[in-house]
Amino acid sequence: MNLWLSLTKALSVWPDREALVDGSKRFTYKQFGQRVANLARALDELGLKKGSVAAIWSCNGHQYMEVYYACAISGIVLVPLNYRLSVAEIESILADADAEVLIAHAGMGSVVSEYLAGSHKLKHVVWMDDAQDNCKKPGDLDYETLASTGSGVFPENLPWMKADDLAHLYYTSGTTGRPKGVMLSHGNVAFNALGAIAELHLSDTDTWIHAAPLFHLADAWSIFAMTWVGAKHVFVPQFQSTAVLQLIEQEAVTTTVLVPTMLNALLFDARLSEFSYKSLRLILTGGAPIAPETVKKTVNVFGCEYIQLYGMTETSPFLTLSVPSFNQRNTDEHEAIDCRSRTGRPYIGAEVRVVRPDGADVACNNVEVGEIIARGPTITAGYWKQPQATAETIRNGWIYTGDLAVMDEHGSINIVDRKKDMIISGGENVYSTEVEYVLYEHPCVRECAVFSVPDERWGEAVQAAVVKRIGFEAVTERDIIDFVRERLAHYKAPQAIEFYGELPKTGSGKIYKKGLREKHWAGCVKQVN
Repeated sequence: MNLWLSLTKALSVWPDREALVDGSKRFTYKQFGQRVANLARALDELGLKKGSVAAIWSCNGHQYMEVYYACAISGIVLVPLNYRLSVAEIESILADADAEVLIAHAGMGSVVSEYLAGSHKLKHVVWMDDAQDNCKKPGDLDYETLASTGSGVFPENLPWMKADDLAHLYYTSGTTGRPKGVMLSHGNVAFNALGAIAELHLSDTDTWIHAAPLFHLADAWSIFAMTWVGAKHVFVPQFQSTAVLQLIEQEAVTTTVLVPTMLNALLFDARLSEFSYKSLRLILTGGAPIAPETVKKTVNVFGCEYIQLYGMTETSPFLTLSVPSFNQRNTDEHEAIDCRSRTGRPYIGAEVRVVRPDGADVACNNVEVGEIIARGPTITAGYWKQPQATAETIRNGWIYTGDLAVMDEHGSINIVDRKKDMIISGGENVYSTEVEYVLYEHPCVRECAVFSVPDERWGEAVQAAVVKRIGFEAVTERDIIDFVRERLAHYKAPQAIEFYGELPKTGSGKIYKKGLREKHWAGCVKQVN
């Protein structure tokens, strides 16, 4: 099993179907395949062989998809780079990965130039779009020339990739130490894509919008799944809520995946009511738990099905999805929303458990909390050149996710917190997601995050960061705290509220809770009391 199979299927069955839409650019699958073939041949002529490493530093676009496939069919290991990282972080990643080629978008020109001015081992730099003259150096290559010049026929010497051959290296952000390169094989990614086709009923009638960043597996998996079924791909360079809403109507988008902060931005977009969403059949979210109130709004506003996906980069990425089981169907609206808001039941091919510290399964009572562990064909073999980190995370074939959850009588899992985000106040466990879900019920709350701060008396105290909706400026800190205290035990309610115009985000669009938390712990010997 390999990723080449997904493209050969599309080229043989849907050659004349419109495959990619990127602004004014439109390509059929045949045209796309020719560009991938030219690019694969060019990379071969540059000396890249099976096992060589290439990196891409770009926002979303048709080029990203072309690079994913050109590398996959050539046996080249691809490193997608978070374009929000600093020069120092990029330098560390490319050195660790032994990258030989960097494919960079012109929009990243100044940062790339700063990186290239230092010591590096790159053999080639390929520029997308029109890089300014002060960015290009003698010997640099032009991406469009490579992709559009040639016979459009795939090289005859392409290697046949086996399931365990390495396809991608996705690096962690490095916010907790040395970045780790998650190794994903052709088999890992291909199995996940086939699972998505079956679980989500994807087909050639679908149109997918790539709104989440393609350097992150939250969206990148869809490149292979949607191509395998001959669906249409629509690209937006970077997430912008109004642009996404407009494209949903304009291109008759049927489905997409978003992190919850992006979905929230769509729901609160000032122009939400100006567009039609009749083409939408399914909205997915992943990357973080989602509040039931947001799920309810999503279903009511967009009039389509909603499914929450859960997983990790290390699991290619899916482990569960919030599709009701047979005995959960035909329930009332409240129960249906509750089911869709949960982390869900196991994904095809994934064996998922919630366990106590001693390794025994927790009771299926929706109360006892344990850690999610999993195994299956989508699980990474480990971290690139980091055997100790691999051994700490994968034990006896099971990956330990670090996510804390409960399980109900239907076998449905629900995350309550990350281990590192759980707050212990006066000896009592407080799960940040539980408090956040209540905060989202308050009509003034547009976005929120709950985290711990040091407290002399209780060790840790609960604090929240909140972005208020327009028109609710008069709502006070005390109003919100009292709202939570009326619905949860008092020790779970925030002791203080910080108001923000916008919460900090990671490169993938998730709320950067660590950044909110760490300023309160500055100067402390340890980050937990």
